[in-house]
Amino acid sequence: MLAATGVGGGDLATGTFVGSLLGTAVLWAVVLGAFLKFVVTEGLARWQLVTGDTFLEGLVHTMGPPILWVFLPYLLLWSFFVGAAQMSACGVALYALFPVFENPDQGKIVFGMVTSIVGIGLVIKGGYRLFEQIMRICIAIMFVIVVVTAVVLWPGTDVVLQGLFMPTIPDFDGLGLTWTVALIGGVGGTLTVLCYGYWLREDGRVSSDDIWACRVDLGAGYAMTAIFGIAMVIIGSNVEIEGQGTTLLVTLSERLEEPLGVWGKWLFLIGAFGAVFSSLLGVWQSVPYLFADCWRLLFLEPTNVGETFKKEKATRIERVNSKAPVMIDTSGLPYRSFLVILGVVPMVGLFWGFQQVQKLYTVTGALFFPFLALALLIWNGRSDWIGVQFKNRPITAIALIGILLFFSSLGVRTIFGIY
Repeated sequence: MLAATGVGGGDLATGTFVGSLLGTAVLWAVVLGAFLKFVVTEGLARWQLVTGDTFLEGLVHTMGPPILWVFLPYLLLWSFFVGAAQMSACGVALYALFPVFENPDQGKIVFGMVTSIVGIGLVIKGGYRLFEQIMRICIAIMFVIVVVTAVVLWPGTDVVLQGLFMPTIPDFDGLGLTWTVALIGGVGGTLTVLCYGYWLREDGRVSSDDIWACRVDLGAGYAMTAIFGIAMVIIGSNVEIEGQGTTLLVTLSERLEEPLGVWGKWLFLIGAFGAVFSSLLGVWQSVPYLFADCWRLLFLEPTNVGETFKKEKATRIERVNSKAPVMIDTSGLPYRSFLVILGVVPMVGLFWGFQQVQKLYTVTGALFFPFLALALLIWNGRSDWIGVQFKNRPITAIALIGILLFFSSLGVRTIFGIY
């Protein structure tokens, strides 16, 4: 579910376009991006399973409830852009499958709205369990079809291995570094990594005994994410892509028709839609958890919880072992209200350009990662909070510092227009 939610329109567009421009020489960047997301998500899971706190609960317990008034506006802004990006990607994919509109932008708008409404209905009707079942189907469709397409277009094992294990950055009109960095930063989702903790609670994983299962879980998920990204770069390296907006998938499918045939072209488009729809459904189901948790912590919990935490003499682990995890009520008003807002208000973004929406979504998501990496460095680096056994290992701390520096640099460069 994490892989399917994190792999969406941005991965399709960026992977294909970078492959078309730079070829398979940058396959290593996909693996690096997936590894960075693994490190962050594993740190979040380890923190939650040892302390019993989600990331947002951790913020309140360590910094006090006012910190959520800083996080909440960011969540609303990011949710608008991610909502618009998800609808836009689904609209583009459906228009490529059913080009019944003369104007591609009109097809994107109509199909994007319809897909959003369907997603809202599925989440409300079936909750987590139906969501889990649908995601399995979407994962199978997107993964098998896209990977098979890449195998059919295989450039040679030696070429692929060289791209994976001999890192290079081709110079493409001075933009090789720019697109390589975009590929690293765009792999595997952004703020949606916070939602993994709520899925853990839904599945009954609430103790440190589940850490190993989560590591296997995350390793498999991000391995799938990396394989999908590698496949998209390979596919892109075999064709010249001119369309960067609404016609991107249409252009790509037309280029693929010659090597794959008509059936191959349509199967690829089905796999592409499976990828973007699973991402939309994952965001629609999981992001309302964050708002509902903020609502609970701000208005339903004691406001002095931060001070209470500071005054306690017991260690973090002893304190947490005595409490039961709080489950988010997915039938409650905060969760469902935000679900409807997420699926309706960003429809305004469908009238913007596809590439512009995807860029805004990627940028706003990437800006949160330095803060997330810094929090995990501090929280998981304190033995009195998480215990010596579960404290960050040196290699993990180095990786988190690298993530902090990389995404800080990416955010600064993007804000100032360098990328």
